[in-house]
Amino acid sequence: QVQLVESGGGLVQPGGSLRLSCAASGSIFSINDMGWYRQAPGKERELVATTTSGGSTQYADSVKGRFTISRDNAKNTVYLQMNTLEPEDTAVYYCNAIEATGADYWGQGTQVTVSS
Repeated sequence: QVQLVESGGGLVQPGGSLRLSCAASGSIFSINDMGWYRQAPGKERELVATTTSGGSTQYADSVKGRFTISRDNAKNTVYLQMNTLEPEDTAVYYCNAIEATGADYWGQGTQVTVSS
């Protein structure tokens, strides 16, 4: 069993920045993909950014140029640097990890609120 613990959410003004972190622990076999998803009130969960163990990345069009995903494989930790935040970025952000076995894990979510 793998546990994902997120941190770094909070309230920020438009144009501000936040950095989310997600650390994986437990019976980790080998994590391939790690990423961030978000879910705003009344909307479906959507992909924000993902990264493979080799460092390839993928971003939602809405965050390209503003968000950067990175990971520390030795620490099984993934980060999301969010700059130039907009009210539309307000959501619960979830960390996701996929093991080489295909097992899929989710964090508990962290709230990000962008408001003046």
